[in-house]
Amino acid sequence: MHPLLNPDLGLWVWTLLAFVIVLFILKKYAWGPIIKSLNERERSIAESIETAERVKAEMAQLQSENETLLAKAREERAEMLREAKATKDKIINEAKEQAKVEANKIMAELQASIDTRKVAAINELKTQIGALVVEMSEKVLKRELSDKASHENYIREMAEASLN
Repeated sequence: MHPLLNPDLGLWVWTLLAFVIVLFILKKYAWGPIIKSLNERERSIAESIETAERVKAEMAQLQSENETLLAKAREERAEMLREAKATKDKIINEAKEQAKVEANKIMAELQASIDTRKVAAINELKTQIGALVVEMSEKVLKRELSDKASHENYIREMAEASLN
């Protein structure tokens, strides 16, 4: 058989001694830096996780603030639209009222003009009628009528002539 497959006691002792020496050298020179680097790595990972959670919380807070700002902006936009609509309605209503006032003023002026012309026409008509009455009276008085029948006949003729 092969000597490595069937080890004797000396091989065991030398192997154990080599293992202990390597273990001691590793413990003295390698494990400290390895453990230190593992601890630093663990601390770095923990800090990264903590930073990531803090950033995640800040992002959530910023998102919440953004949503609040968006909601506020929407409310302000809606309020501005309501104010604009109210202003538009107010301007339209004022314009309608002003148009009504102007129309009423024009109608009053027209009515006054019509009334003035009507009064002037009535006065002119009265003047013309008065002139006709005076004229007819003059003609009646100028003409010497002999009897009452011819006098009445003449008055009827004058009245018909003036009406036509």
